[in-house]
Amino acid sequence: MALDHVRDFFTNVHYDPTDLSQTNIPLFFTRFITHYCAPVFVFLSGVSIYLGLSKGKSKAAQSRFLLTRGLWLVFAEITLVNIGWSFDISMHFLVLGVIWVIGWSMIILAALIYVKPLYVGCFGLLLIAGHNLLDPIRAASMGSGSWFWKALHESAIINLSYDRKLYLLYPLIPWVGVMALGYWGGGLYKQEAVVRKRILLRAGCGALLLFVVIRWVNIYGDLVPRVVYNEGWKTVLSFINVSKYPPSLDYLLITLGPALIVLSAIDSVQVKASNPALVFGRVPFFYYLLHLYLARSLGYLAAVLTGVHSAEQWTGFGLPVVYGVWLFVVIILYFPCKWYMKFKAKRNDWWLSYL
Repeated sequence: MALDHVRDFFTNVHYDPTDLSQTNIPLFFTRFITHYCAPVFVFLSGVSIYLGLSKGKSKAAQSRFLLTRGLWLVFAEITLVNIGWSFDISMHFLVLGVIWVIGWSMIILAALIYVKPLYVGCFGLLLIAGHNLLDPIRAASMGSGSWFWKALHESAIINLSYDRKLYLLYPLIPWVGVMALGYWGGGLYKQEAVVRKRILLRAGCGALLLFVVIRWVNIYGDLVPRVVYNEGWKTVLSFINVSKYPPSLDYLLITLGPALIVLSAIDSVQVKASNPALVFGRVPFFYYLLHLYLARSLGYLAAVLTGVHSAEQWTGFGLPVVYGVWLFVVIILYFPCKWYMKFKAKRNDWWLSYL
């Protein structure tokens, strides 16, 4: 996640890194590896919601928490996150991204938790597997109601006024299905470890196998079909070059599949409290906000130091600098995140559950 955002702020590449007509292998995989962030985080959010209920919290209390937390995340996306992206407090160009869709998914799950987890999981699978059937439906044909379809299933820009635009980057479908699937999957963590590891491994391998079959058939599962190029490396990259906005079935299979395999592999691993993965994992939203503001600030500092006075003059840097800045951001943020993790562990203030 941080790597992708640092690349946005620092790169000298001003085209889509997955555009096979222009990209190269290192640049492609710098972008591709970050595809795993959103689906894994949304899925694990669903798991966390299930485990919250299993710890004795009533459904009514959990539902209220999900509703208020979801509303807070939606508000935070519109304000704190968007300002962090652009430092434009007037917010002339609003982007509704991953925090937005996590918030709405929580709001919807606030109602779904009253249903049996099995049914919630089936609902999630239905959205994930079947939502590409909705691809032929386009918002442009819906007139004044087009904004509603864009919010549901079509990433698009909405003109709010002559100088204000809204970019619905993360539509609800199928993201709410990913969280619903995670909620159902949370039940695995109430079973014996050997059973859980076996199911996670089989599910992950099955998802990858299904991805290969669907992508090979090349009829359904993604807005952008694979292409056979004269260059072999482009043909290979085309096979895994899946659509994220909105996330296709192929995209979710190739990201959640390996994630389930990794979850199976690390199931019994003991992690020290100072492990960076654990530190960042316990304060994810705090880390998200800090990394965004830090990366954007470093981007502005780099522009000033290189004598850039406008966005049009910015040329950016190559991948070595991008990776260096990314490592710097992650290392620096470890310390405030560790402090905040310890602070949360010592306190029971209600507001700590929202940051």
